[in-house]
Amino acid sequence: MSGRREALSRGSLVRRALVATAVLAGLLVVNQPIVAFGAERLRQYEIGKIEYKRRYGQWETLPVPRDFRVNAIHAALLRTGKVLIIAGSGNDRERFDAGTFRTILWDPATGGFSDVPTPTDVFCAGHTFLANGNLLVAGGTKSYEVLDATHAAGVMMIKNESPDGGARVFRKGTIFRASSGQRYVLRADVTVPAARTMTHDGQVVTHAGQGEGWVDAASEGPEPVVDHPANYTIDGVTGTDLYGVADKITLEKQEYGGDRTSYEFDPVSETYVRVGDLHRARWYPTLAALPSGDVLAVSGLDEFGRILHGQNEIYRASTRRWVETPELSRYFPTYPALFGTADERLFFSGSTSGYGSDTEGRTPGLWDLDDNTFTPVPGLRDADLTETSASVLLPPAQDQKVMILGGGGVGDRPTATRRTDIVDLSAPHPIYRPGPDLPHPVRYLSTVLLPDDSVLTSGGSSGYRGGPYRGDPRSDVLAAQIFDPRAGTFREAAAPAVGRNYHSEALLLPDGRVITLGSDPLYGEDGTSAGTFEQRIEIYSPPYLFKGARPTITGGPETIVRGKSARFLTPRPGEITSARLVRPSAVTHVTDVDQRSVALPLTPESGAVSVAVPEQAGLVPPGWYLLFVTTADGVPSQGRWVEVR
Repeated sequence: MSGRREALSRGSLVRRALVATAVLAGLLVVNQPIVAFGAERLRQYEIGKIEYKRRYGQWETLPVPRDFRVNAIHAALLRTGKVLIIAGSGNDRERFDAGTFRTILWDPATGGFSDVPTPTDVFCAGHTFLANGNLLVAGGTKSYEVLDATHAAGVMMIKNESPDGGARVFRKGTIFRASSGQRYVLRADVTVPAARTMTHDGQVVTHAGQGEGWVDAASEGPEPVVDHPANYTIDGVTGTDLYGVADKITLEKQEYGGDRTSYEFDPVSETYVRVGDLHRARWYPTLAALPSGDVLAVSGLDEFGRILHGQNEIYRASTRRWVETPELSRYFPTYPALFGTADERLFFSGSTSGYGSDTEGRTPGLWDLDDNTFTPVPGLRDADLTETSASVLLPPAQDQKVMILGGGGVGDRPTATRRTDIVDLSAPHPIYRPGPDLPHPVRYLSTVLLPDDSVLTSGGSSGYRGGPYRGDPRSDVLAAQIFDPRAGTFREAAAPAVGRNYHSEALLLPDGRVITLGSDPLYGEDGTSAGTFEQRIEIYSPPYLFKGARPTITGGPETIVRGKSARFLTPRPGEITSARLVRPSAVTHVTDVDQRSVALPLTPESGAVSVAVPEQAGLVPPGWYLLFVTTADGVPSQGRWVEVR
């Protein structure tokens, strides 16, 4: 009997335990919101401690009035201290069709926002700062992509073999006819110059004038498709001197078309000032500032969505005009990362974003613009995973080291890498060498130079546009880390609350904080529904802002000269151990070739510090910079704007 009672007792205990477990589980389910709320309150308490902030920094959400919430595609820090946020049509077809283009300004000093009239769609243009502090903005969107075409379309080359009668204008709606009788309609006006006659070896040769335009089949469906080169007659035109030629007319996807317009954005008047048009329409180009003060435009899609094969051009800042440079023909995929070097070459890191061959033009190397030679730089690991990777000229710029971080496969392949590699461009034979791995495989990673010679990296996603990755429906990386170039290591930083992937930006503010904005996920949180553009803005305060009093610059010149010294007033010069010139960012699509941090040799004086500006234009291109002075503890001053000449 006693054994049976023990068994019953054990069974009773088991049943009671099961009941208690079930009740507890039920209470947890019922009270899950309360438990989650409590966990979040605890997390907020922990990250609010000063000890935490001194080690990891702090993120805050910037309040943005509803009328100023835009799809941030581009961002730049102006010499007035304001942040220029460019949306254009913001990757929104309805806004493009309506001609609704947005640019806004945010003033960190006051917290105020304002609108800027935006004359054309500068969505996916290129940009860089000029020596006068204006932001050169070139290219943009002339037409949106067509994914599911109902009418066959193609590019019609219109030829004029007559040298007489001058240029001919073919108006929108002009009809081209195939030998089959199918009709094709011109989308926009096209001007075709007259033919030119030239004498070669005593013989007169005629070179036909030509112009291009999109045509759409007059009828829907596959019947008008032409999959081979063919000639077309033009309604209303007699004779054989004027005709059309098309390689193909299909129902294939039509890519975005680039624009030719260019502007200098004036930070003082806060307006877009129209300057000379590009010779080639460009969408997704890189603009690389040159030591001369001019700018080189590289790559991009033309007005018909075709990638440009080396047709680069230079903006002459003195005349505000573009000039063609056939002597600098070199092909790169879109938005190539091109960094100016101390010896006045351009270094292509391998980072690109968007379009182009998966093999051609992707080899890292040094490009000498004097003779158009290109010296490959070997050693890059995961060389097929450089699309939407980040690249940065590590501080100080005198070290001439470039770091490439993360990246993914070309197109929408769900691949990414943790790889970082670093190259020393001052070496006789530069070669990429392994850097520390990132905590996660990531593409679209933002990188920002900080005034203490460290680099903040944040955001990104493992999957294409934040989409599925290794079984997870969404893949935004809610993490940040700080790279120390001297130690060659990452350290953990506070984690952002907002995911950032495609079409996201980050840049340094004059007060030493970092602003992050934008993100254009392909999918919603479930990984299947359509994504929504991220319009929230976050501000990161690095650990150095919680380490006590900051040094101050109370006076000094507004203009400094390369190869000369300059004196800046400060009440405690003995506490200052370093000075840096930080060139402001102009960033889009993870491409920021403007930012650089230049070390200035420093001498303490009575009530001041004297800084020596390097002489090399390749190291310190002309323009506006933020001057920071920093203590031995790595605490920086507020940035002070100076113009370098």
